[in-house]
Amino acid sequence: MENRRSVNSPRRILSLSGKRRARVFFQDPDDDVQRHPKPKSSSDRDGGPKPSEVYGFVGSITTVVALVVFLVWAYVPEYWLHAVGIYYYPSRYWAIAAPTYAMVTLVLVIGFYIGINFMATPPPTSFNTIFDEYSRNPVSSVPSMNKDEPPIPPMFDINISEINDAMFSDPKVAAQ
Repeated sequence: MENRRSVNSPRRILSLSGKRRARVFFQDPDDDVQRHPKPKSSSDRDGGPKPSEVYGFVGSITTVVALVVFLVWAYVPEYWLHAVGIYYYPSRYWAIAAPTYAMVTLVLVIGFYIGINFMATPPPTSFNTIFDEYSRNPVSSVPSMNKDEPPIPPMFDINISEINDAMFSDPKVAAQ
């Protein structure tokens, strides 16, 4: 039995059999959600996995294969590799040198990054850490036409003396 909302489409589906035709379904807004449940995963919705899932899978498999090849090259004796028919491979020196160079490079990059940030940051005694070109001073409030509701004040920076009073003053002394 054919669905009353299905329509034959002039487009052919990309498949091995050219006889099948695509069907377009129109949703009826009166349909109940229980009769047409939402798909559970992305593969139910569009007929296949997302490209990011495929790239992640291929990347993880490639990483595992590369690790196995590296470990075989680094630890298997040469006569075993010659017995299998592998005669051309890098020197074993690089099994130690390449990871060491990579780790030293990583430590140096992190050190330079921290150093450049220290050089770009003003000293703690500088007023540039408190005020800059984007600082806003409080403006006087505009009187409201409606006396029931005060207007929303414009946005501004709180003065550092008010912050220090709120954070470091003794509440007992302030109450007196």
